[in-house]
Amino acid sequence: MSNNEYEADLITLVDDENKEHTFEIIDSIEQGDNVYYALIPVYDDAGQRLDSSDEYYIFQTIEEDGEEMLIEVEDETLLDELSEIFEKRFEELFDEEE
Repeated sequence: MSNNEYEADLITLVDDENKEHTFEIIDSIEQGDNVYYALIPVYDDAGQRLDSSDEYYIFQTIEEDGEEMLIEVEDETLLDELSEIFEKRFEELFDEEE
């Protein structure tokens, strides 16, 4: 595999209105018994991609009725803490690529 080959890790989530949204998993972290994912939306329209280039969402895995699900993190304090961790990891990743 060459360094130029990259296969996105995509996931499709269904919202409360049963609409499907595709996201790329850009990172994950384990904290205690929880796993958190940083996801960026995947758009068909290049203009939408540019408008949201800095946008990502943080989701937590939960188990419901024996099935693993992702829910968006809504606790502001936890969200701030996770954002700091992800941002630091993104900076380290980009520093390594240069």
